Amino acid sequence: MSYVALGFIIFSALMHAWWNVLVKRSSDKTVFIWWMFVASGLLFQPLVYGMPQDFPVPTIKVWLAATAAALCFVLYHLFNGRAFREGDLSLTYPLSQTSTLYVPLWGVLLLGERLSVWGGVGILCIIAGAYTVQLPNLSLAQLLRPFYNLRQKSVQSALAAGFIYSVGSVLDKTGVSCYPPLHFTYLLVMIMLLMMSANLCRSRFRGRILTVWQRNRNLILWSGPVMLGSFVSFRYGLSLAPVSYAVPVRQVSLLFGVLTGVLFLGESSGRMRFAGALLIVGGVFLIRLGG
Repeated sequence: MSYVALGFIIFSALMHAWWNVLVKRSSDKTVFIWWMFVASGLLFQPLVYGMPQDFPVPTIKVWLAATAAALCFVLYHLFNGRAFREGDLSLTYPLSQTSTLYVPLWGVLLLGERLSVWGGVGILCIIAGAYTVQLPNLSLAQLLRPFYNLRQKSVQSALAAGFIYSVGSVLDKTGVSCYPPLHFTYLLVMIMLLMMSANLCRSRFRGRILTVWQRNRNLILWSGPVMLGSFVSFRYGLSLAPVSYAVPVRQVSLLFGVLTGVLFLGESSGRMRFAGALLIVGGVFLIRLGG
């Protein structure tokens, strides 16, 4: 993995951590995420259509990749939200990160990517860090606890979120490999916005859209550039690096999330969170060394 690709992905991870903080501070998370996509979509218009070159005509392959990836990421948010809402965070969060386990497998089997020994060890370190960062301690009981509860709907939702995100990542890589990353990201964001808008047409959301705007206006305005930066920079990094490395490296957002919680939200760091963060940093270093 080149330094340029690594830089894009780490910047994306930082922006991803920040927009998660904004979501965490919002009053109605489902509607707030929709507003985030509205804000980033509006910023996208002058960025894409103000460029000197014409908008490249998407092929059927590009449309299929963008639509399928958008569906995967919308479902990811849906299942993740359900898992966190109905289950214990320390139980569901590690399982929602299992996408990092699937993506290298899909990269090798479906995209013909090759992993170096150091790169493979780095991916394992990141998986271990992402899994342990929310566990209260390193006992065998806590390590196996998520798998003792496979019948719980929250656990099933978390596992589904991880799997679906991994499929979306492969579709993402397919799209940016045959179409400019900026324009593919634009298609992806607009399709996701349409899907989310259709979801908000249900009667249960009636009156909530305006209320969220009134309560969270400043957060929404900040969220536009933050989400835009996260989406675009990741796909530029993805276009320059194997998806087997890019998605695990983006887990450095967990490190930024820990630092943000400790420095700005007054949260306790905890030995497990610190150890998990160190594993992620070590994994990124090994991927750079071997990738």
